[in-house]
Amino acid sequence: MARRGAAQGAGDRRRSERRQETVSATVDGGLAELVPDREHPRGWTLLIDGAPQSHVDLDDPSYLSFEYQRRLGHVIDLAAPPGRPLQVVHLGGGAFTLARYVAASRPRSTQQVVEIDAALVQFVRRELPLDPQARIRVRSVDARAGLAKVPDGWADLVVADVFSGARTPAHLTSAEFLAEVRRALRPGGQYAANLADGPPLAHLRGQIATAASLFPELALAADPTVWRGRRFGNAVLVASDLPLAVAELTRRVASDPHPGRVEHGRALADFTGGAAVVTDAGAKASPAPPPGTFP
Repeated sequence: MARRGAAQGAGDRRRSERRQETVSATVDGGLAELVPDREHPRGWTLLIDGAPQSHVDLDDPSYLSFEYQRRLGHVIDLAAPPGRPLQVVHLGGGAFTLARYVAASRPRSTQQVVEIDAALVQFVRRELPLDPQARIRVRSVDARAGLAKVPDGWADLVVADVFSGARTPAHLTSAEFLAEVRRALRPGGQYAANLADGPPLAHLRGQIATAASLFPELALAADPTVWRGRRFGNAVLVASDLPLAVAELTRRVASDPHPGRVEHGRALADFTGGAAVVTDAGAKASPAPPPGTFP
C-alpha cells in the first residue's frame, strides 16, 4: 500500500508539473479557475467567477500567500503549542488551503471540511489532490447544516471562510449561527472568521457585536486602511471563552509582508460603537465588493 501511494503521489506531481496553463471547470458557484503561480512551480490560485478564493503550493502547504489566510494561519499556530494535533472544523473549503496548512504544521490533526459546492470539491480534489495521509474529511453540505452534525465540544478550532458570489450568506452571520459554533467548540476552543467589508463597515461592526454576545474574548486583525474605512477588504475575527494570545498575534500580524493591526478589549468595543447583535430574523449577507476590487 505504501509503494502504491508513493507511485500515485509521484504521478500527481508529474501531472501537476506538466500543467502550465489555467485549468477551469463549471461548478455550482460559477466558473472555477486554477491559475498557475509562475513563482512557485506547483502553486495555484483558485478563482470563482474571477474573484480570488485561495492559493495552494503543493510543494509547501505551509506557504500562505493571501493576506487573510496568513492571519488565519497565525491563529492556527497560536491555538495550541507547536506541533500538537488539533480537531478543526473548516466552514468553506475552497482549495483546502488551511486544511493542508494544519495537516502540514500539526500532523495527526483531525479535520472536517464543510463545502456546499460538490462540483468544486471534485474539481479541487482532482486537480490538487489532498495528501492521502492527512486526516481530512470533506462534506458537501451547507456550512450551518454541516456544523450541526459536529458533536458537542468536539472542535479545538472552527474556521469560517464562506462566500457565495463574494458575499458571506446571511444565515452564517447571526447569533444563532454563532451559538452553534460555541456548542461545537470545546471549553477554551477558538472561532476564527474571515470577514469582508468596506466603508462604512456596518457589517464588520455588527459581526463583532454578535460575536461579543456569545464569546467574552475577541480580537480583530485587519489592514490599517480597512480599519480606517478607506477601502473594501478582509478582517480576521478571533473569539474564545478564554483569553487569546493577543500580544503574539499582534506581533505576527505586524510582521506580515503587508502589516496589519490587531485590536481587542476596550479599543475593539469602541470601534464596534454600539452596533446591534445580528439575529436570524434580520440577518443579511455581507456587502458585495465594489467594482474593481479584484484586478
